[in-house]
Amino acid sequence: MADKYKGKLAVIGLGFVGLPLSVTLAEKGFQVYGIDVDVRKIASLNQKISYIDDISQERLEHAVENQSFIPTDDYEIMKSVQSIIVCVPTPLTKDKNPDLKYVESAGAEIAKHLQKGQLVILESSTFPGTTKEVLLPLLEKQGLQAGIDFFLANSPERIDPGNKQYAVTQIPKVVGGVTAACQKAAHDLYSQVYDQVVLVSSTEAAELTKLLENTFRFVNISFMNEMAVLCDDLNINIWEVIDAAATKPYGYTPFYPGPGIGGHCIPVDPLYLQWKLLQSKKSSDFISLSDNVNVKMVHYVVNRTNELLSKGKDVKSAKVLLYGVTYKKDVADIRDSTAVEVFEEFLDRGTDVYYHDPLIHEMKMNGITYKSADLTEELLKEMDCVVILTDHTQIPLSLIEEHAVLIFDTRNATRKLTDSDKLFRLGDGKKVQ
Repeated sequence: MADKYKGKLAVIGLGFVGLPLSVTLAEKGFQVYGIDVDVRKIASLNQKISYIDDISQERLEHAVENQSFIPTDDYEIMKSVQSIIVCVPTPLTKDKNPDLKYVESAGAEIAKHLQKGQLVILESSTFPGTTKEVLLPLLEKQGLQAGIDFFLANSPERIDPGNKQYAVTQIPKVVGGVTAACQKAAHDLYSQVYDQVVLVSSTEAAELTKLLENTFRFVNISFMNEMAVLCDDLNINIWEVIDAAATKPYGYTPFYPGPGIGGHCIPVDPLYLQWKLLQSKKSSDFISLSDNVNVKMVHYVVNRTNELLSKGKDVKSAKVLLYGVTYKKDVADIRDSTAVEVFEEFLDRGTDVYYHDPLIHEMKMNGITYKSADLTEELLKEMDCVVILTDHTQIPLSLIEEHAVLIFDTRNATRKLTDSDKLFRLGDGKKVQ
């Protein structure tokens, strides 16, 4: 493209991936047009209000005020940029199949405005072949050819919401191009931003890299969830065993159980891979087994709560308080949260269920709005059980320990508390007296 467009980028999708990337690129000296169809997000950003914890008000204000980051819902702006990065969601359908409507919509919009010399990069997590089989045909519809008239690459996002240890630029960037020229164009862009760029031979290899990373975690966490259930039967404490195993200096990586794996990456990405395998009449037994274990954990948490309740009570007649409904600690996101699924199952069983989450003041389910209850001494004493589903850093453990009648901790958040007859943990092997 002409030199006047050099340093101008468009990022499509301003969620937990696109917004941090946009601000980071702006801080690296690029002029970034952030495009999103959600006009509420655009209005919030133009008012310099961040809706993502990883992006501070200060960083957002600086980027917007000096116009290095310009939020907009106008796709026309793509005509005036050098590179376009796609960071739209890739969810699952109700049947657990890939839902690429956001990728296809973004691709169709890019095709309308695509200019010679532009670089297009797909960062959304998806199955191997998406870039070439879905995005490439959309972009070549107007007669332009990838690798000659424009450049197309895949570079899967690796952002970990809430992670304070690694800045976006410190996480190595994997890049695969449709052609060698496409790979070089993407490398030239990302090498200005990231400390390390890792080149792979194809867009399929780049796509599979992300799925492998998250399938590895999916399988191992699901295995720990199964072990936690077994440890309850064996009268052995899984947390003690994990800590002991973690002392081995080689050949072991600790993973930890919980109320099921939530979020929009770890439980989703492996099913994208499974779907792709099924197209060739193949499948992964590990993914299938892990998915089954993950689904069962929600039921197990509710059933275990039922077991722990005092004799004469069950979840149908109990008052239960859930601490935490986000899928991950210290992240204000309930999308695909198994904690929300636990909430729903308690409701389905007729439980008088409440929740408290310092990051989620209200949430809607089936058209009904539920509000976070004030965590008071009176509320805790009134509850038959407090179930800890998310181990937020600010959890008031001393308050809960002092006033709760019964505590069921699915995250080992209470590990520093003194054991008592009213405290139970997922997989602790502790029998009800």
